[in-house]
Amino acid sequence: MYNHYGNLATTVYEITKPVGTSLNGDIDYYSERLEGITGKILEAGVGSGRMLIPLLEEGFQVEGVDQSTDMLAVCRDNLDKHHLQTSLHQDNLTHFSLGNSTFEAIILPTSTFCLIENEQLAYQTLTNFYQHLKVGGKLILDLDLPFYPEVEESTTTSFTLSETEVITFEKKIISIDFLEQHIVYHLTYSLWRHGELVKTELQQFLLRWYGLNEFKLMLEKVGFKNINVSSDYEFDVMPTDSNQTITFEAWK
Repeated sequence: MYNHYGNLATTVYEITKPVGTSLNGDIDYYSERLEGITGKILEAGVGSGRMLIPLLEEGFQVEGVDQSTDMLAVCRDNLDKHHLQTSLHQDNLTHFSLGNSTFEAIILPTSTFCLIENEQLAYQTLTNFYQHLKVGGKLILDLDLPFYPEVEESTTTSFTLSETEVITFEKKIISIDFLEQHIVYHLTYSLWRHGELVKTELQQFLLRWYGLNEFKLMLEKVGFKNINVSSDYEFDVMPTDSNQTITFEAWK
């Protein structure tokens, strides 16, 4: 029933977040925090290459892994357009295995980690990251803090593809569970051609949140050390507001 970033969702993502689009300065921040790394880097949840391609153009050796085949197909097209090459892997972040490949850094921007459905899978993902890092390698990832939206919140947006085609995007909150620390959205992507509905994609979109101390303890339990917390892409600046983007950096 549900898609995970299918064709229509990927099209909307490309419209709203094309290659090189910096979200509140995240590309510059990640570039600065990766400075000095000359070995391989893995971008988990690479998507269509929004951050991957600028990092490659700066000279970093970045590979990508993502669950969505549609996203990876667009990423390959974007690599071709920019005359770049790298390895892309289609797999789930929880259990991907790249053989004997290890990395000097693994990055997971745009709070993608919050899409992992429960605590058990979150631990499995962090453990998988740890196992794919070289000794002395580091993990950098973003999180969103808890927020309290209105239960009635529902939005509809349209994206014009051509004179005859439009994609509408509807986002509804289905549930908020404060004990399980997550919010669930129902997303509907609809393609209209000459005013007629020709395709629909449904996506269940779960966002899980973590407290700062909670996530630090999770990283430590997996084996990470020298854990740093930053906010709004200002390194080593502790958050003061729950609406800020939180970035964790931890070392193996």
